[in-house]
Amino acid sequence: MTLANYVTDRSTPAEYETHIARQLQVNKEHLASLTHPGSAIKLPYGNDPAPQTDGPIFFFDIDNCLYKRSLQIHDLMQQYIHDYFVRRLDLSDEDAMELQLKYYRTYGLAIQGLVKYHKIDGLEYNAKVDDALPLQEILHPDEKLRDMLIKLRGKGHCDRLWLFTNAYKNHGERCVRLLGIGDLFEGLSFCDYGKMDFVCKPQEQAFHRALKEAGGKSFENCYFVDDSAANIATAVKLGFKKAVHFVERDEDLGTTPEGAILIRDILDLPQAVPELFE
Repeated sequence: MTLANYVTDRSTPAEYETHIARQLQVNKEHLASLTHPGSAIKLPYGNDPAPQTDGPIFFFDIDNCLYKRSLQIHDLMQQYIHDYFVRRLDLSDEDAMELQLKYYRTYGLAIQGLVKYHKIDGLEYNAKVDDALPLQEILHPDEKLRDMLIKLRGKGHCDRLWLFTNAYKNHGERCVRLLGIGDLFEGLSFCDYGKMDFVCKPQEQAFHRALKEAGGKSFENCYFVDDSAANIATAVKLGFKKAVHFVERDEDLGTTPEGAILIRDILDLPQAVPELFE
């Protein structure tokens, strides 16, 4: 499923609510039915801070990084966000689009503007946007990605592989379970939409929070891969040992910050950080 065939009965508020409720139930049932390798989430430290380590930590972004942007999940998510603005704030399509873009440019995430100016419940927003996405129709087990991550872990040069996302934990966990890699990471740093003052990438505070949660002592001993040039720029500024910029689309070439490493496919990581795969 892609944006091209995105269809929902949402012509009235009641139909919109019915559609969301139905999709949430479908998503829940599908997730519970998964049996493929890596379909269960196994984070040894859960959502608690990990013990401190002197060893290297590799931070992985999730969306448009562990899976390709060309799958159009980002575009589908934008449609769900737009629907939420229209229904929850009673806006026209034009006004919703303008406000959504304003909040994105100002805060990096539309939800931050919604929480700040409209007293929106962040977890309700998450349920009707990220949690309602029919990800199971798009994401499937990625055996090549799983094999690469298993090899990275097996070489023993990284103490921890750590997920680092601007999404809420539900979405991050669902993505890695669908991809079949839910058992290959030690922890997950996410944006807690249930709090009023959450921070997100590319804010430096978000990186310091992730480092603390992962038990790291210094960015100088950390690796990071992300599709966002802004996020990579912060990592370079903070002194990560290596910051890897995943650029899939040709039109995004030339945006990689100085000091970062460019890759065109997440499976190119062994070439970007060969010392971790030797």
